[in-house]
Amino acid sequence: MALDGLSERLQDAFAKLKGKGKISEQDIKDVLREVRVALLEADVNYKVVKSFVGNIKDRAMGADVMESLTPGQQVVKIVHDELTQLMGGEAKKIEISSKPPTIIMMVGLQGSGKTTSTGKLARYLKEKMHKRPLLAACDVYRPAAIQQLKVLGQQLDIPVFEQGSDRSPVDIATDAVAHAKAHGNDVVIIDTAGRLHIDEVLMQELVAIKEAVTPTEILLVVDAMTGQDAVNVAEHFNDNLDITGIVLTKLDGDTRGGAALSVKSVTGKPIKFTGQGEKLDALEPFHPDRMASRILGMGDILTLIEKAEAEFDQKQAAELQEKIKTQSFTLEDYLAQMDQLQGMGDIESMLSMIPGVSKKMLKNVKLDAKDMDHTRAIILSMTPEERQNTKIINGSRRKRIAAGCGLKVQDVNRLIKQFEQSQTFMKQFGAMASGKGGKKWPSAILWLEIMINVRR
Repeated sequence: MALDGLSERLQDAFAKLKGKGKISEQDIKDVLREVRVALLEADVNYKVVKSFVGNIKDRAMGADVMESLTPGQQVVKIVHDELTQLMGGEAKKIEISSKPPTIIMMVGLQGSGKTTSTGKLARYLKEKMHKRPLLAACDVYRPAAIQQLKVLGQQLDIPVFEQGSDRSPVDIATDAVAHAKAHGNDVVIIDTAGRLHIDEVLMQELVAIKEAVTPTEILLVVDAMTGQDAVNVAEHFNDNLDITGIVLTKLDGDTRGGAALSVKSVTGKPIKFTGQGEKLDALEPFHPDRMASRILGMGDILTLIEKAEAEFDQKQAAELQEKIKTQSFTLEDYLAQMDQLQGMGDIESMLSMIPGVSKKMLKNVKLDAKDMDHTRAIILSMTPEERQNTKIINGSRRKRIAAGCGLKVQDVNRLIKQFEQSQTFMKQFGAMASGKGGKKWPSAILWLEIMINVRR
């Protein structure tokens, strides 16, 4: 997950306060020094760091903290509040025009993930907001840019308006809007040309498109992995185009994440979406409070529940709960749950959303795609009887299963052990699954917790 390095540093710093019944001004100064260093190493803008730490110091030195029974927790709450405000306060939804079509301009440097983000946004609007988007191919300079957008459109079953590379991007954008009005498309997403660096020709062209079509939204796509440069780029685009929001891409590949903490403060414009993966469904609305919670190790249970409810089959979830209660869970059920988890996205990222689950806890939890494939191969190499009852799988059967899937007997033994351990944990979490005396979380989250305990 993004910001892993920063998250770990901050959690270590605040751990020194949590065990104290009373803290001094020096304790707070020492912690804030560590916070300052952690933020700067995460490539957060220096001015942003200075203001952020100053705000925390002013609030933390107050009587509410110094005289509190739980001063450490109070300081963490202050930091959480300040982080939330730093990243925008409340989540900002994408604006929809009262008079269709809603026109969205996608702008950014080449290589930022702009065209892919255009496709992801179109999918989001179609599936989550029930819109009828039209993609407009206005990048006439980059080789294969139009073809890339057409491929995305085919994958998503979303129409693409293109007029080749010989026409002006301004004319293409204007014609795309007219086409949308004539064909009932209520959203037009304009994929504009990127450059390897900021230049005035690019900006003037973007300004001309803006003047021609009067977009509802101008979303700047920023590569989070470029760190402080991302903030500089955002500032420049905002000065010229008055952008309405930011799409922060490649957040899953950046352990620093300084852009996420700096860009709103520097530009005054909200982060509206984040891209955390290459798949077309890997675009999420940005919630500052949830991100602050994840950074501070508090989890993000709301996002996790939303993912679970969206991806998990409700009928299967009910069946799982019943099987947990009756202790009739089999290896076939085990495989089905693993498959559904994969549909929710990056599993390590989801595990980190569970409150109380730290990066250190996940250190030895192996749940990558290769591991999943091995699990599937082993189970499918078993007979129906073996999947129903692992107790009958003796030494000779284990050798046959290993040979059948091309893996080692040790791999088979490991899976059977994990499965039997999961059955033990199910007994402990039975109340959670039934909703009696426990947390009423979806079965997907219950299953994630079982996976953590089994594989640690």
